[in-house]
Amino acid sequence: MAEKSRLRQALSKWADSSDQLQRDLRETHRSTEGETLSIADAPEREQVTVGGVLRTVTLRPRGGVPALEAELDDGSGVITVVWLGRRRITGVDPGRNVTVSGCIGRQGDVPLMFNPRYELRP
Repeated sequence: MAEKSRLRQALSKWADSSDQLQRDLRETHRSTEGETLSIADAPEREQVTVGGVLRTVTLRPRGGVPALEAELDDGSGVITVVWLGRRRITGVDPGRNVTVSGCIGRQGDVPLMFNPRYELRP
């Protein structure tokens, strides 16, 4: 019984820290650059600039061509960023704060940005 209580406390603490992380990401996004949009508010098929933290970076070939894919999270949403023809980009690693510029499209329900311009942030 006490073990279940400890598990509930640990899960509650984890959930609280996850909420705080999302708030921190949104705050960082607001303070990094005035011209960036939140991912949730960024329109599709228009040139936009969004910023956030890379959650994952994976090599996933598309149509026989190497493609470096990264999930960018700013606390309001997540977008998949794809660099076609690239196996690796120095500095593009999980946990890195970046700003990307390009057009957002969709594949199913997943927002995508192909071959964006990017800026590595401190």
